[in-house]
Amino acid sequence: VQDIQKARFWSTQSRDPAPHYQHSELGYNYRMSNIVAGIGRGQLLHIEEHRDKKEEIYRRYARGLEDISCLSLNPYDAANSKPNFWLSCLLLDKNCPVTPTQIMEALGKENIEARPIWKPMHMQPFFSDKPFISMEEGDGVGGDIFHRGLCLPSDIKMTAHAQDNVIKIINSLF
Repeated sequence: VQDIQKARFWSTQSRDPAPHYQHSELGYNYRMSNIVAGIGRGQLLHIEEHRDKKEEIYRRYARGLEDISCLSLNPYDAANSKPNFWLSCLLLDKNCPVTPTQIMEALGKENIEARPIWKPMHMQPFFSDKPFISMEEGDGVGGDIFHRGLCLPSDIKMTAHAQDNVIKIINSLF
């Protein structure tokens, strides 16, 4: 039984039960079945439509949160790139009076899930005994973004009304 539990833990990338993505051991992701592969292949027929919807979600967040001076969305170079807008994330300035955790908790009270930005590899318990080398102070750029960032709801099935509610809740905190 213990071996089965360990194998299951490894098969979920050894993800610990934490609100952010944290790994105490090296894990794997060998879980794609033929059915999942078939669904993914079928979704490729709608990839442009899905990307356009993701961009619409990003732009609605940008418009709805533009008055919060200490908040920005994940940036991109519009002149030299075409982002896929897979996930809309916010980043709070260091002097912002509200924290990502406060936003996540306020959304959670309304049964809306937001997630912390992925925890950088050098901050994972599995790598705690390994050196971290950076030209930046502390946890580096990745650690800084982890501490100040938050992933917002970005599902293509999210309605404009539901997204407006997310925006309203975030604005109410400032």
